Amino acid sequence: MLDINKIRADFPILKRQVHGKPLIYFDNGATSQTPQIVIDTIVDYYTNYNANIHRGVHTLSQEATDKYEEARIKIQQHFNAKHAYEIILTAGTTESVNIVSSGFSSLLKEGDEIIVSALEHHSNIVPWQMMCEKTGAVLRVIPMDEDGSLRLDLFDELLNNKTKLVFCNHVSNALGTINPIEAIIHRAHKFGAYVLIDGAQACPHIKADVQELDVDFYVASAHKMCGPTGVGFLYGKKELLEMLPPYQGGGEMIDTVTFEKTTYAGLPHKFEAGTPNICGGIAFGAAIDYMNAIGFKNIQDRENELLRYATEKLLNIDGLKIYGTTHKTSVISFNIENIHPYDIGSILDKLGIAVRTGHHCAQPIMDFYNIPGTVRASLSFYNTKEEIDFLIESIQKAKMMLS
Repeated sequence: MLDINKIRADFPILKRQVHGKPLIYFDNGATSQTPQIVIDTIVDYYTNYNANIHRGVHTLSQEATDKYEEARIKIQQHFNAKHAYEIILTAGTTESVNIVSSGFSSLLKEGDEIIVSALEHHSNIVPWQMMCEKTGAVLRVIPMDEDGSLRLDLFDELLNNKTKLVFCNHVSNALGTINPIEAIIHRAHKFGAYVLIDGAQACPHIKADVQELDVDFYVASAHKMCGPTGVGFLYGKKELLEMLPPYQGGGEMIDTVTFEKTTYAGLPHKFEAGTPNICGGIAFGAAIDYMNAIGFKNIQDRENELLRYATEKLLNIDGLKIYGTTHKTSVISFNIENIHPYDIGSILDKLGIAVRTGHHCAQPIMDFYNIPGTVRASLSFYNTKEEIDFLIESIQKAKMMLS
């Protein structure tokens, strides 16, 4: 059993008030909160060894380099990549996806086909559309079902010898659906297609093993798993990362430079041009340590308990509909009949409750349900049943005011 009071004490922001009310933070799907130990790591970097990495022989540079590379190894070990150099440190999931899409823009040809799922975040749709415009490749979509699951039977119909790439999120940010990525990877590989999995929404809840999954690319962000914003990673199999051209040019990603020709550095530096978010990378490592100390089995058990409790309470509200009812993480997207989600979210904010409203950067999902958006309550292991009770009470109050 987790000591929730002790865990909540790790997060200083949970002590603050919003509009004179205690903060209840249910927007973890957008950004999780940051524990003091990660904040202290950031302060320690800027206080004691702030320096650029990989380029200096002086002590501060060496200390910063060591800490940064230690963080890379922590990410490698957490996601079980075979080699540390298969972990590319990036600005986040979006940049990670764009590195791959940019690379394949020079490798695909007209008539090639790529497949995305209907449950994707815009950052796992738009880069592939841009790639198709450049290459003449054709974009196919795995349809979704009413319960928020993917139609794998129709995915099988889309796969063929022209399929080169398949993209799918591990967990839907809008609905919380846990997608059957093992089956998707296995079926795509039968046709020789490469697979990229967007793990941004999965990584706070699920400890993915990239070797066991046999996934070709896996991407995620630190700020979803108690880390800082502006940093994430791209995992890629060694041979595929070596096959892709660099994403951008500059310092660090070179081997030799002359005015006649430049040769590129090996992995991972080939994709890490310029000065990176050094402090963010180090703090990402601290966040991984923090979550592993709590234990992902403990996190999953706690969040599943909160999900069941909140779902049962919400369904007792007349006119409330939950979108995404299949196997899922602790995300609840809902609407109340004849009330715009924005209006509900605005009232909840006045009561100190942070939820997300809108299409959640997943407009195709909202179009499927023919709705303008949803109210999304995304729960974390540091939330409580008492907070959920107040959410229910506040939704009832908002409903009365808006009906």
